[in-house]
Amino acid sequence: MSKTSSNRALVAAGLAASALAVLAVPPASAQSPAGAWPSRPIRLIVPNAPAGLADITARLVGARLGEALGQPLVVENRPGAGGTIGTGAAVKAAPDGYTLLAVFDSHATNPHLFKNIAYDTVNDLAPISLLVRGPLVLVVHPGVPAKTVKDLLTLARAKPGALNNAIVGPGSPARLLVELLELTAKVEVTQVPYKGASGALADLIGGQVDAMFATVPSISGHWKAGKLRAIAVTSEKRSPALPGVPTMNETLPGFEAESWVALLAPARTPAEIIARIHAETVKVLAQSEMRERLGEQGLEAVGSTPAQADKWIRTQIERWGRVIREQKIVIE
Repeated sequence: MSKTSSNRALVAAGLAASALAVLAVPPASAQSPAGAWPSRPIRLIVPNAPAGLADITARLVGARLGEALGQPLVVENRPGAGGTIGTGAAVKAAPDGYTLLAVFDSHATNPHLFKNIAYDTVNDLAPISLLVRGPLVLVVHPGVPAKTVKDLLTLARAKPGALNNAIVGPGSPARLLVELLELTAKVEVTQVPYKGASGALADLIGGQVDAMFATVPSISGHWKAGKLRAIAVTSEKRSPALPGVPTMNETLPGFEAESWVALLAPARTPAEIIARIHAETVKVLAQSEMRERLGEQGLEAVGSTPAQADKWIRTQIERWGRVIREQKIVIE
């Protein structure tokens, strides 16, 4: 064979090998969106201020979830307008799995309290899992002469409006519980609004306000240190995290509520990615260490399916909507 013929044969063989290599790689459109995901850090928006239940849960669960996914979950607090600002930012984000949202109780009350929310609470977000559930706790400054719910109500009735109660978020269940307390127990208190739990707790510990409904994890350390007195929890049963603390319904039958956090994604996020996040989230929440750490905070690790999370959120929206309408509660 001549040198020229040999070169031509080598070139032809090289082209054939290249063609086979190209054919062996599937086109980009045929690759699963979840296959290459995640390839960079994931943003986890918390539409509430630091130190609140959503923030605490997002950081605790998010750290382990990031390890499971192979990319860090970077928590981004976007508080304001009862959580609607941060939620709106998540709704507008690209539905590519790189933006997630951890919502708090107010997510279910906002549709009834804000007239011009720039998103659809149900249809613009895709539920992934209900992360945790837990009671709120009624706490007072140690200087308040009340050790029980009955004591506090007696104090409130003796001097209407003299009791200053901190509220966090215009549509939070903590605020709604104060409204229900006034209506159910026929008392009058002064509501002092705060943008976040940290500011409210700081003033409560400092004695600038007298009482507030707060989440167990946000007050647990202060309660153990004797800086706050726990009067009652809002769950149906007493909480193991607050031994000896009675329930509200022991004094006011039917007075019950639970706080919760759910993990969501922008609507139209690929189903494969939702499934991957859900699977890893459930595994994280099933870890004994995680359940123990959450339990110490008075929280129950849930790890629901997306369908169960969707049903829970819809039920909460309906429940609180009924309360808001019946009690004619509005945001001033």
